[in-house]
Amino acid sequence: MALIDIFLPAMGEGVIEATITQILLKEGDEVEEDDSILEIATDKVDSEIPAPEKGVIANILVKEGDLVKVGQLIAKIEIEGKADDILEFDKKEKEPNKEIISTDILEKDNSDKEIINKISELQNNNKSNLFLSPLVKSMVSKEQISLEELEQIKGTGFNNRITKDDILAYLSERKKEDFSLSQFNTEVSEEIVSDSGDEIIEMDRMRKLIAEHMLNSVKTAPHVSSFIEADVTAIVNWRNRNKDAFLEREGEKLTYMPIFVEAMAKAVKDFPMINISVKGDYIIKKKNINIGMATALPSGNLIVPVIKNADQKDRVGLAKIINDLANRSRNNKLQPDEIQGSTITITNIGSFGNMAGTPIINQPNVAILSVGAILKKPAVIETSEGDAIAIRHKMILSLAYDHRVVDGALGGMFLKRVSEYLENFNAEDY
Repeated sequence: MALIDIFLPAMGEGVIEATITQILLKEGDEVEEDDSILEIATDKVDSEIPAPEKGVIANILVKEGDLVKVGQLIAKIEIEGKADDILEFDKKEKEPNKEIISTDILEKDNSDKEIINKISELQNNNKSNLFLSPLVKSMVSKEQISLEELEQIKGTGFNNRITKDDILAYLSERKKEDFSLSQFNTEVSEEIVSDSGDEIIEMDRMRKLIAEHMLNSVKTAPHVSSFIEADVTAIVNWRNRNKDAFLEREGEKLTYMPIFVEAMAKAVKDFPMINISVKGDYIIKKKNINIGMATALPSGNLIVPVIKNADQKDRVGLAKIINDLANRSRNNKLQPDEIQGSTITITNIGSFGNMAGTPIINQPNVAILSVGAILKKPAVIETSEGDAIAIRHKMILSLAYDHRVVDGALGGMFLKRVSEYLENFNAEDY
């Protein structure tokens, strides 16, 4: 018999820790390969940790509610075989996370030891619900936020944890003369309950995260939007001719989204400086074209699964991937790495009958493409015998982009190129 160590895996860019929300098995339970052992939650997604092999749960080293770092040992499984046969995990998952190291150093360099020690003592004695990351602790110390002030801050993270943005919001309010967050919350509460018959609905955890993400994007990036109308008659006619045969042959519904994604990926290759992110004073030019696809959930919330290396897939492959990601999104079956790593985003507001919109950029991307509803319109077309009026299928494309690094020329040319790929659609290329 041999033991396999199970570590908290890397959960995507920027994620350094997770909260144990539910332990599904107990020590001594038999487990099959890929059976879920426990559930976790990060500030981006909920997920499950599966068993890597068939065996017996030997040790569960965490409990529900624990905050666990990436790479931390969380369980052990006893399996058949020799020690030499043990499955080796990615060494990177066992190494200390670089982001954790950097924030720990920041804490050591900048922290007021008295404040940090008091917070730690309160946590250890279960006298406070304050769970602060190293980065937040360093901000607390640098800005000289007292424990009394911390108790007034309403956390928007998981289990009401205080996040970096909560601290920044509090500091902004603190600058206003004779104004405190606790007074603000009291006034709002009184105003909310003043009208009888109103229904008060608390945001769920996912909605709070979406709200925080959107607010952060607007604060970070100066948004500019450009619009263009595209004639997609050839695409509509091709889909109408082929959707039934495609469903029978591939077992997949043929939607417009694979065609939109294909055109978008081609345009990104033509204008690679739209496929970037910003880190301080530096621009990071992305090698891969990973297109995030905004997807509405039955709950009314939103999630953005990612089509990795979209430019390397044909139309059939895109159709299969898009349908799969959309279905698993709506059934809460996505894996953490499937919502990480997008380099640019697309959102289809046309599926709700909307003609056009000005979406908010999905950070750390610098652009998001919105596709509107396809409508029949009278249009002037050029023929060999002169101009004529005909009924055409038209749609409005809008592009929201970060004006810090994307000017109107680049944004406009990229949007025009997407439109050109759609209007010059190759019906034979599938």
